[in-house]
Amino acid sequence: MAPDFRDEVRQWLAEHLTGEFAPLAGSGGPGREHEHLELRARWERVLGEAGWIGLGWPAPYGRGASIAEQVVFHEEYARAGGPGRLSHIGEHLLAPTLIAHGTDEQRRRFLPPIARAEELWCQGYSEPEAGSDLANVQTRAVLDGGRWRITGQKVWTSLAHVADWCFVLARTDPSAPKKAGLSYLLVPMDQPGVQVRPIVQLTGTAEFNEVFFDDAVTDAGLVVGAPGDGWRVATGTLAFERGVATLGQQMAFAQELDAIVAQARDRGALDDPLVADLIVDAWAGLQGLRHHALRTLSAAEPDPAGASVAKLLWAGWHQRLGELAMTVGGAAATVIEAAPYELTDAQRLFLFTRADTIYGGADEIQRNIIADRLLGRVQR
Repeated sequence: MAPDFRDEVRQWLAEHLTGEFAPLAGSGGPGREHEHLELRARWERVLGEAGWIGLGWPAPYGRGASIAEQVVFHEEYARAGGPGRLSHIGEHLLAPTLIAHGTDEQRRRFLPPIARAEELWCQGYSEPEAGSDLANVQTRAVLDGGRWRITGQKVWTSLAHVADWCFVLARTDPSAPKKAGLSYLLVPMDQPGVQVRPIVQLTGTAEFNEVFFDDAVTDAGLVVGAPGDGWRVATGTLAFERGVATLGQQMAFAQELDAIVAQARDRGALDDPLVADLIVDAWAGLQGLRHHALRTLSAAEPDPAGASVAKLLWAGWHQRLGELAMTVGGAAATVIEAAPYELTDAQRLFLFTRADTIYGGADEIQRNIIADRLLGRVQR
């Protein structure tokens, strides 16, 4: 990594996260995805113009940045208060999947608009009866001439209300065993057969959605991998989900912890041995998250259970951080003071983190994966 790369990133952010984009600082994080949607979409396009989207994609698709450079970018982005990313799902989930499993035609069609932030994506995996048990997907797709016709329901679909496209895991061969009958389809959202319904969360916001497909269509060529090979492609996407961007997530975690420490200092709560012990434990846990992520990302060989270990570590840690925020705030932290009855950052953190151990792969499922892939103790 060039020694001035961190300075380059830091200077660019300082110069651009200002003026019309100044209100974006610190916005759009978990539980706050509703903030400044139009302005954040313009910000994404500025990032794309500067080549910061697709930073780690190999040439000719991206800049081919090293792991160290990608870590630096995500760290500096979080340190500068960069807003929650609307293009995250396209950049970090779909694009690596297309690079690994897509056709040349699919890569030419979809990677440039993702890199320019001209097309936003969402992920069509979970269903009412197929969350952690993803192989139980019931959404159906039938090949009809030159198009797939898709019928079914997806749930907990992040950013579906702003997405232009969705990569959908659908059952294309009902007679095949669970994992063998699935296909990975690229589906346009702006069509009569797609309906999006926001799901209101504990925080009062709605970044998750239900998505209904009622004879929605997509071109026959927009299947990634072969028809029936969707399970392999979909699990490949999940592996990319917990990549280098987690270092930026951890920087955001550190900022949340810093805010809690500052509040504890202002309230005199640091004099309470219990609170002081909890803060030290949170700090130590955050260092563990970082070292695990760096070890996994820099490993010469893939770690078959590393991503699941990472999810277990950060979900539980972040949930405890939300509890710590309420402990530091005391009884007053349970009260919303006055109209318009907006949640405080601590209240939003506590409420949103209740779901951390469920979304993105429930803790129980992650333990099964670890047992299966690392310890070999799951009975088949």
